[in-house]
Amino acid sequence: MGQHGFGDQPKSGSKKVIDFVWEMAKVALISLVIIIPIRYFLIQPFYVKGASMEPNFYDHEYLIIDEISYRFSQPQRGDIVVFRYPKDPKQFFIKRVIGLPGETVKIEDGFVYIIKDGQTNMLNEDYLPGDIQNLVPVGGYRETKLASDEYFVLGDNRDQSLDSRIFGAVKEDYIVGRTWLRGWPFTRLTIFNTPNYEF
Repeated sequence: MGQHGFGDQPKSGSKKVIDFVWEMAKVALISLVIIIPIRYFLIQPFYVKGASMEPNFYDHEYLIIDEISYRFSQPQRGDIVVFRYPKDPKQFFIKRVIGLPGETVKIEDGFVYIIKDGQTNMLNEDYLPGDIQNLVPVGGYRETKLASDEYFVLGDNRDQSLDSRIFGAVKEDYIVGRTWLRGWPFTRLTIFNTPNYEF
């Protein structure tokens, strides 16, 4: 009678369970190794709260934030960014970058002007709803000069937005990332690109 090799012996029930648990543990471990760096260092989910970015973003929409791009490049005018609220860093806001480091942002008669290198240019904001002259200076705000690490941000729904007109410029260190994708609702699935300006 021939003898069976070790590999030919049937596994016991407990051995099968142990092997199954071990395989699941390996899958979970590999998944964590892949997912955790992506979640904490590359992209991050974000829920819109409030009406400050309507109609481009509505309350409770689900966004994916690109956290890695700004490690290799600077925020650009028109980028929609998520950042820590300067007066309470535990809170996160979403706004649009309007003014870049070294520029002066001026708001006059409802329009936004960018002053740079002695040139004054009115910002053409095609992404805003209706007449852009709904931009009313808040608290006597008129203009501000941005430092080398500061950005001026505004909500698209200017009448309903708590933004740089009120809490001032945002330091670069407070910016978490750029809005890359709207994942929910599916009917508004969008990949976002930076607008082109005339100057």
